[in-house]
Amino acid sequence: FWPMSDASRSQGRNLSIFPRKCEWTALCLSYENRLQQSDTIPNGGNMTLTGNRFLAVFAALAAIITLWSVPAPAHAQVTAFKQAVAEGAARDKDIAAFYQANGYKSIWTGNTGRERKRRGELIKALNNAGDHGLPVSRYDPDGLLAKMKAARSPRDLGLVEVEISRVFLQYARDVQTGVLVPSRIDSRIVRQVPYRDRTSYLVNFVKSSPSGFLKALPPKTQEYTALMKEKLRMERLLASGGWGQKVPSSALEPGQSGNAVVIMRNRLMSMGFLDRTASQTYDAKMTAAVQQFQLAHGLAADGVAGQATIVEMNRSVQERLQSIIVAMERERWVNQERGRRHILVNIPDFTAKVYDNGKVTFETRSVVGANNSDRPTPEFSDVMEFMVINPSWYVPRSIVTKEYLPALQRNPNAVSHIEITDSKGRKVNRGAVNFSQYTARTFPFAMRQPPSKGNALGLVKFMFPNQYNIYLHDTPSKNLFARESRAFSHGCVRLADPFDFAYTLLAKQTSDPKGLFQSKLATGREQTVTLDQPVPVHLIYRTAFTTPKGHTQYRRDVYGRDAKIWNALSQAGVALRAVQG
Repeated sequence: FWPMSDASRSQGRNLSIFPRKCEWTALCLSYENRLQQSDTIPNGGNMTLTGNRFLAVFAALAAIITLWSVPAPAHAQVTAFKQAVAEGAARDKDIAAFYQANGYKSIWTGNTGRERKRRGELIKALNNAGDHGLPVSRYDPDGLLAKMKAARSPRDLGLVEVEISRVFLQYARDVQTGVLVPSRIDSRIVRQVPYRDRTSYLVNFVKSSPSGFLKALPPKTQEYTALMKEKLRMERLLASGGWGQKVPSSALEPGQSGNAVVIMRNRLMSMGFLDRTASQTYDAKMTAAVQQFQLAHGLAADGVAGQATIVEMNRSVQERLQSIIVAMERERWVNQERGRRHILVNIPDFTAKVYDNGKVTFETRSVVGANNSDRPTPEFSDVMEFMVINPSWYVPRSIVTKEYLPALQRNPNAVSHIEITDSKGRKVNRGAVNFSQYTARTFPFAMRQPPSKGNALGLVKFMFPNQYNIYLHDTPSKNLFARESRAFSHGCVRLADPFDFAYTLLAKQTSDPKGLFQSKLATGREQTVTLDQPVPVHLIYRTAFTTPKGHTQYRRDVYGRDAKIWNALSQAGVALRAVQG
């Protein structure tokens, strides 16, 4: 304690060197009260102290200052810190394992430059978590900062140390492999998310550059980067008011004019499909713009703004932004190497594509599972191992008991193109069986359709053996590929160009893929061709995706899965935001 003159005050002298303790505060207040009650007022920086009680207060102040000037034994402080870390980490086995292995030493709360750098980079990443469509409120960076600043004792620091690690692990997993557990959102999302060992995050982080480690966590695909860029663009668009007024009509045709046409013109210009124009008529330029819009939204590109086109055109910026955020979450679920060559089936896009070194080398239309009962196509990844040419169709048990058995009970000669076989694969005489005596549970037979052009699988199927009995195949029902929405199958994926698909796959192992395939086909018998290099297959579900050039593509949520995902993300704390500038 010292007398403070006006000059010393102006030089910024203060009591900040003393510990912020409640005893110190109380005694200072007591001293101030004593000054006010004393007979002598401080003058010119000198003080005459009076009163026994005041002298006692002053003596206590001096004692506390003297006590605090002598550091507590180092081992006592370290022990208190370690005990707090052990106590705080006990609720999380992965955090506990990490700190036990490192001797309960700090990695965040120390005064070294490296630990300060770690703290700073983590807070920076948490503040930018919204860029990834993550729930910033889950990490509460402001609250974490407040806890850091409020820590006074070694015990406080130990508990904060564990809390920082907990938030770090939550963020690391969220940004790398997703906020949600897919199967909890929809039972048909059976994807195996490539989760990393949580302890490894901490182990590798302390060995790495803090900024480099955190930047390496999100997916590094071109798609994820493009989605983030589109997200920011949409957020800026949201801040500026969106695309303007919705088209007040259920349908418009070329040649029309009027207020609804003008509003559609303005909306197409705002969306970037139409250059600036003052035309008030649905003219050739507007027709071409509508076609481009239709192509970007998976609609029949006829240039006519029918009901489906108007519905998609009137969707808000908020809806599209939700689709992008959901797509980013889905991209995190498949944050792993997909294969230099791989097959990508986008369910709501109704396409199957072959990728080689990041570029599409083959694409065909597809038909996917119908949106009812147990027919929707599931989402998962596996590896294609072989193709079967002239396949037999072994009818799934669910179809046998739910569809064919009732038909056979009404008429034993129903579905005559299907063979009924016993447990040893022998053909059963229909006339000798009383089908009415069986239920779905007790029906003892299997059913098989032999190879033929009319076979439900067509003339070739592509196998990636999996527990869901899903594969890619040909079909005799070619007319379905002309439909705009193509969700009709029992779950498997039908291909519009299966022969060309086969040629593309076989081109890696023979100089004459078409000749090889056709020679097998000509036998009329079931033939298996093994792929020398098995190809990863990814069945995904994206209602928003990007292309190397052009507009972001949007598709309808055919199974309603993205709506479920958005609701779950919203409940987790993900929020839409509008960004200025």
